[in-house]
Parts: sequence; C-alpha cells; structure tokens
Amino acid sequence: MTVLTGTGLHKRYGNLHVLDDVGFTAAAGEAIGIVGPNGAGKTTLLNVLAGSVTPDSGTVRLGGDDVTRSGPQIRCRRGIGRAHQIPRPFGGMTVLENVLVGATYGAGLRGRAAHRHGIEVLRRCELLDLADRRAETLGLLHRKRLEMARAVATGPRVLLLDEIGAGLTDAEAAELVTTIRDLVAAGITVVWIEHIVHVLLQVVDRLICMDAGKVIADGEPTAVLRDAVVVDAYLGKGR
Repeated sequence: MTVLTGTGLHKRYGNLHVLDDVGFTAAAGEAIGIVGPNGAGKTTLLNVLAGSVTPDSGTVRLGGDDVTRSGPQIRCRRGIGRAHQIPRPFGGMTVLENVLVGATYGAGLRGRAAHRHGIEVLRRCELLDLADRRAETLGLLHRKRLEMARAVATGPRVLLLDEIGAGLTDAEAAELVTTIRDLVAAGITVVWIEHIVHVLLQVVDRLICMDAGKVIADGEPTAVLRDAVVVDAYLGKGR
C-alpha cells in the first residue's frame, strides 16, 4: 500500500530549478535511501514532503489525501515525522521531556498515555537510561538518537531522516542502523538521505539517486549504484 506520493514536483529559487518534475512514491514499511551530489535537490524534496516548503507545482499525497498545501504541523499530526541533520533538542529539558513534546503535540496523547508512549519510544531508540538527563549534555550520537526519538514520538507512518549519520564514526553509525532497522520492522516507512552510502545500504531496500533537481535512478540499491549515469553524476563528482 502506498503511503506517500509526490507527483510532478517543481521548485525554483530564482533561476535555480532545485526540483524539476520529481516523482516519488513510498509504500508502507518500505525503507528508501536518497543519494546524490551536493545541490541535487535531496533536502528540498524532503522539505516538500514534510511540508516546510511548498512546491511551485505538483502534488503531495499522504495515503489518499492531498496535503500539498498543508504545513508541517498538520502533516506531523497526520503521520509524517522528520529528523534533521543537526539535532536541536529543547534546552533546559530532559530527554524524556523532549520526547513528551512529540507525544503530546504530534501523537495527541496526554497524561499517563503520553508518558507510557514516551518511555516506549526511549526504549526503542536506546535512550531509556538517559531519560532524566538534560538534553544539552548529551554527546553527538545520543543527540542524534534524541532527534530521531522526538520524531518517532509523534507516531509517524512515514519517518524522514536527513543525514542522521552525519558526523558520526562508523561504529556510531552502525549503532543507529540497528535502531532504524527496528523501526522499519515495526512498520514505519523510512525515507533516508545519507552520504555514508555503505551505512545506508545496510537498511534500505530501494535507492533513489538525484542530480540537478531530477531523479536519475530509482530501484534496487546495488543496481542503482552500478548505473553509469549515477556513477558519473554522483560518485564521479565526489572524487
């Protein structure tokens, strides 16, 4: 079952065409990776799917509903969670309190139900032992986990991850892989932008490559990475 669709998405900033007739589909429980050189339009696509950027034309559907003109708050409540590359936890609040914000304002839970949900999210994201720690005292790996936990606490059908592995060591990124796999196994659709391709390949069952605002390949990850157009546009530019 398709849970998220983008059709004919265009976005310009002045003369720069950052999304050029982009199509996107994600099925329930699917793990999708998005790769491409800097400036390919990857984060803009995620922003359009999340609702923080409105496309100049095209349509975004969540389930069967048109959410193209709905903002991120509405999309969050309807099932789209977003974790950013740079974690920005609420300072002066504990790890649990940060997660309770997502449970309350995203998932719409209150009181004991919100608390139970928050504790379960911390367990799933391997933060339960740090529930009472002030968020600003966490190291980078745990801040990344908290960024993801806050999104998971909203109860998403679709979880958008923007370079959640950036800045981590290989060992730390491997720890995140286990958590993300568990989220996919629980039925959450994951759409993950990542430059650390070998980490991405441990999770995703489909890979999209973008370049210059267009989707240039979409399919089985190994086949996409072997595509001559992808090698030239993505791997070639990274050398």
